[in-house]
Amino acid sequence: MNIVLDFLVLLIIIIYSYLESLVKVFIPRKRKSVAGEIVLITGAGHGIGRHTAYEFAKRKSRLVLWDINKHGVEETAAECRKLGATTHVFVVDCSNREEIYNSVNQVKKEVGDVTIVVNNAGTIYPADLLSTKDEEITKTFEVNILGHFWITKALLPSMLMRNYGHIVTVASICGHRVIPYIIPYCSSKFAAVGFHRALTSELQALGKTGIKTSCLCPVFVNTGFTKNPSARLWPVLETDEVARSLIDGILTNKKMIFVPSYLNLSLTLERFLPERALAAINRVQDIQFEAVVGHKTKMK
Repeated sequence: MNIVLDFLVLLIIIIYSYLESLVKVFIPRKRKSVAGEIVLITGAGHGIGRHTAYEFAKRKSRLVLWDINKHGVEETAAECRKLGATTHVFVVDCSNREEIYNSVNQVKKEVGDVTIVVNNAGTIYPADLLSTKDEEITKTFEVNILGHFWITKALLPSMLMRNYGHIVTVASICGHRVIPYIIPYCSSKFAAVGFHRALTSELQALGKTGIKTSCLCPVFVNTGFTKNPSARLWPVLETDEVARSLIDGILTNKKMIFVPSYLNLSLTLERFLPERALAAINRVQDIQFEAVVGHKTKMK
């Protein structure tokens, strides 16, 4: 009898959720304030991290900027201060667990408990698998996913204590579909998406609904890491437009932030397509970028 009742409740929740989603399409979501929040952004010395810092600075957040590149992160900090934000700079290697833990302790002593973290630092080595060095594979996973674990583990206790915070995972469309010649990157981004989903589920299971989570999944972004990217069906995005989409998603507590937004529909439709059709789509898409193939740099 209990299972029948559970299924009835489940059916009501599903119907209600669909109706709620339909209504939200036509009614703008309420945006929260991030003024005064202590926001830690990794990889803040360039690209998405830099422009995300600018967006938070405009909204008067207190910024903690991390990057391995001292010159780059100090440039970001200088601009954020011009925008009126209190800004603290730390030179941190996000592939080094002990350095992460030590830096978090330093942030707590000098600034306070972080309430929003944007795990943005990332790296990529475009090459076929056999041309990819072992240390490049290791570094990709250390930065793109293991760093998320160490940072989140270090910051989560204070969030759990207050049931308040926001954890942002910067992933990629490559965390949902694969692209040749960046196998370690795709694998690490699938792991990042899985990290976000599992963390979201665990926080719900713990009843910590005051801690929000978001995951950013853009297509190719013009950060300079991948040389000469192009695709027929996807745009090559600029970092400032991605940062604007990210901040909008954070302010509305959006779980999965696709850029452009139609990627969500595209990925849903692809789940119903046979393998041959997916291969045909990939040929039409004709994704290209510079990669090392057979130990030589080529456009692939």
